[in-house]
Amino acid sequence: MKRLYKAIFIVFILLGLMFAAQQGLFEHMTDSNWVAHFVAENGIYGMVVMLVAGGLFTAVGGPRQVIAFVFGFALGGVYGGLFSTLAAFLGCLLSFYIARFTIRSSLQRRFGHKLQKFEALIIQRTWLKVLMIRLLPVGSNLLTNLFAGATHVPATGFLLGSGIGYLPQMLIFSFAGAGIGLSDHNQLGISIGLFIVSSLIGAYLYRTSLSKQVDELES
Repeated sequence: MKRLYKAIFIVFILLGLMFAAQQGLFEHMTDSNWVAHFVAENGIYGMVVMLVAGGLFTAVGGPRQVIAFVFGFALGGVYGGLFSTLAAFLGCLLSFYIARFTIRSSLQRRFGHKLQKFEALIIQRTWLKVLMIRLLPVGSNLLTNLFAGATHVPATGFLLGSGIGYLPQMLIFSFAGAGIGLSDHNQLGISIGLFIVSSLIGAYLYRTSLSKQVDELES
């Protein structure tokens, strides 16, 4: 049954990537005007398509800040931030389980020592350490997801820390996109304010006893 579930999961991902490529969605993910028009024209269906496309976009290494800006432009600061966070979380979940279900052994052969070190650093208080990684942010989003999936890091803690940690930065870029789209200086001001608050929170967490471990994770 596990093999069947893995096969279904892989087929689902491949079909999603095929659909996104055929529709040219990846090409349009960075086009704020196109996304805004697509959502306005297609309503709920358009939002679902953009959510899936955004998840796949980040799952294969696309910058999540870009979709936050684009969705903020299309949907406004708050809704764009929440929507893009959900898309980034979906991408995180996909890449995490792709590594765990399909390429785990390959990653372990290629990055054996580094994976062991990564696992040793993050296996305890996983959600808090991942939260710090997402807030600072440290390293590559895609590599962090793949490395976590290839180890015994608990999925619940990793996904919880990622979901919470994504939100501040996604809101920052979403309000920036909304401010430019609406020519609204208040939205840009909110973006700057959120950036300052997020930086202060990240700095506070970094100055705790976890700072040395985060430095090791970054290296």
